[in-house]
Amino acid sequence: MKWSKNLFRQEADTGVFPIQSWVNFEQQFRSQFFPVNAEADAINTLEGSLYYQGNQTVDDYLDSFLILASDAEYTDPWTLVVKFRRGLKLNIQSQIATMPFGRPADTNPEAWYAAARRINQAWLANEAFQSTLWSTTVTPARSAPTRPTPFSVLRSPPVAPPSVPPRPPLPPPAPSRGIPMDIDVVRKTHPLPPRGCYRCGETNHLVKDCPHHLDVWRLTAEQREELIEDLMALKDAVEEEEVCSAPEEDFV
Repeated sequence: MKWSKNLFRQEADTGVFPIQSWVNFEQQFRSQFFPVNAEADAINTLEGSLYYQGNQTVDDYLDSFLILASDAEYTDPWTLVVKFRRGLKLNIQSQIATMPFGRPADTNPEAWYAAARRINQAWLANEAFQSTLWSTTVTPARSAPTRPTPFSVLRSPPVAPPSVPPRPPLPPPAPSRGIPMDIDVVRKTHPLPPRGCYRCGETNHLVKDCPHHLDVWRLTAEQREELIEDLMALKDAVEEEEVCSAPEEDFV
């Protein structure tokens, strides 16, 4: 509080507490916390709306209203009822004013005080009953389904395929004996011409030893064709002779 702080500050500055007696304390306390004209302040409050019930209970509102009415020195019953009724909650004052039986008179403030208490108590009891009934009948809210905790798929490490031992190499095939060439069949099918000179036709010498020189330019076209055919036949015969004379290989 500012008043107490000021007192302690004065004591710290002067070294002496400013209040020396109870009478002095009472005088300063009244000057600090009691208004100069309490009646005028109470009247001004009752003429305004600051004293209304608001969120207070009826008992709390009634206590503060009676203090204000006493400070304002209100004694007229009708004035007390008007001020009290105006400050009540709208639903309470409406219930009292519209009571079909036992409605309090507008000049009986005590009856209004009692009626307001009864209605307030009945309202509190009904509120407690409704809250109990609501808590027993209302089904609990359905909780949202919990999702399963995601799990990671454990993948097994790749398994190496079983090692297959290498196949042993196949043994080399056994060499087979070759089929000897049938030289006789070839010779029988293609008989060789008699050895001799293919240039002059004599058999007593070979073509390389032929004394007769062949002049191609002197041959006729027909002779040339015959010569070519003879040479081709000679070539084939020499090749066949070389094949036939080659030694036979013995395939093991």
